[in-house]
Amino acid sequence: MSTAVEQVRPLEDFLVMPEAEVAESIEAAREALGGDVVILGHHYQRDDVIRHADLQGDSYQLSVMASQTDAGHIVFCGVHFMAESADILGKPQQRVILPDMGAGCSMADMATIDQVEDAWEQLRDIGVLKSKVAPITYMNSSAAIKAFCGRHEGVVCTSSNAVPLFDVYLKEFDKMFFFPDQHLGRNTGAKFGIPLDKMVVWNPHEELGGNTPEALLEAKLILWRGHCSVHGRFKEWHVDRIREQVPGVQVLVHPECTYEVVQKSDLNGSTSFIIKTVENAPAGSKWAIGTEVNLVNRLAQRFPDKEIHLLAPDLCMCATMYRIAPQNLAWAMENLAEGVVVNEIIVDDETKHYANVALERMIRMTETGK
Repeated sequence: MSTAVEQVRPLEDFLVMPEAEVAESIEAAREALGGDVVILGHHYQRDDVIRHADLQGDSYQLSVMASQTDAGHIVFCGVHFMAESADILGKPQQRVILPDMGAGCSMADMATIDQVEDAWEQLRDIGVLKSKVAPITYMNSSAAIKAFCGRHEGVVCTSSNAVPLFDVYLKEFDKMFFFPDQHLGRNTGAKFGIPLDKMVVWNPHEELGGNTPEALLEAKLILWRGHCSVHGRFKEWHVDRIREQVPGVQVLVHPECTYEVVQKSDLNGSTSFIIKTVENAPAGSKWAIGTEVNLVNRLAQRFPDKEIHLLAPDLCMCATMYRIAPQNLAWAMENLAEGVVVNEIIVDDETKHYANVALERMIRMTETGK
């Protein structure tokens, strides 16, 4: 397909369209493209976008499902690191499109590859790497950081498999360096009984991450100072208040929430765990859910026989995900139908190779426990 800039129909044409015409444009382009395109919609995506998705799910799950299709083009209605993952896992002939290049992830942006490599060298300089240290990155990170883990005996994890992967690495390594989400790392470490004082936080803007050499040498788990801007908004008092307001409510939160919130909750787990828990809950049960608002609202709509609340009183929306509006999707789809690929996400071959090393290691360890 040609990618000549002059052939691109401008986004501005779609920004002034009536909503109904935008939706019609998306569907017309989908019909014209047929099986050559698959539209992916992340669980946190807004309703007026996800209604057009062929597949819905978590970021890793969506990338795997897209790679199993025969579509030549993957339009990912998510954020940048998700589209990178789709390019890493996709077939060689598949091309990945992100409808808005500004749809990033604040957590992923809290750790750059330059910062991670600098931190690794600082650990080497003070002797930490004389012991066996495993770098582990959450799926919510750049392709470059995934590749870094692939080069250094590390692994990628999801919120679903962090526990079995920690189990493997705690047996085989002296310590772990976990990025970019300190809360998922801390909550997972706590499940293995790692004391909080053996889990130190690395601030990339300070020498030695703001720690003493002694603290880093003694630490079992080094946590990158990063967090999710959505899940970080849930506070302990939200849990206390909902229990007072809704007697008998069960509090269900994502492990990207703070340690204190997770400790106060009844259950915690990945997005898939949250969905399955609500699906399997009896009619009449009451739930306060600490995760992104669009997902919580859709669960409430799907299960009117259950009383479902958002844990926090304010709007816990993924603002960067929200950047992908129907107009962006229509723009990407209509240009694609005209033979023009816009906003293509391309991961270079070397980065893709080592990121795949870390991802394949994740799959093997999750399945075999070693």
